[in-house]
Amino acid sequence: MKPPKPPGPMKALATALPVFKFRLYAAEDTQNSTQAFANILAICKEHLADRYEIEVIDVLRQPKRALQDGIRMTPTLVKLAPLPMRTIVGTLTQTQRVMTALGIEAAAA
Repeated sequence: MKPPKPPGPMKALATALPVFKFRLYAAEDTQNSTQAFANILAICKEHLADRYEIEVIDVLRQPKRALQDGIRMTPTLVKLAPLPMRTIVGTLTQTQRVMTALGIEAAAA
């Protein structure tokens, strides 16, 4: 029986990089919430490739959930993983500041 091959360099690299998990608290299709979603999605697609998950919580449909989670304003983005957790309120238009706050490096892509 042959020993298993070690993973190729790309596969090893992909498994070593963390998956970023985000939760965006939004108010239906308001302009600010829509803009925040578009901005975090663009950042993720450009810098995290397939290493991200975005969960959207509509605070108008799930107000108790938002209150339980301590959300008082929308849009609010919470980075759940990798640790440390981070919270950003606003439309996420200042890409470089958002990336720095979330611990996303431009070279991560």
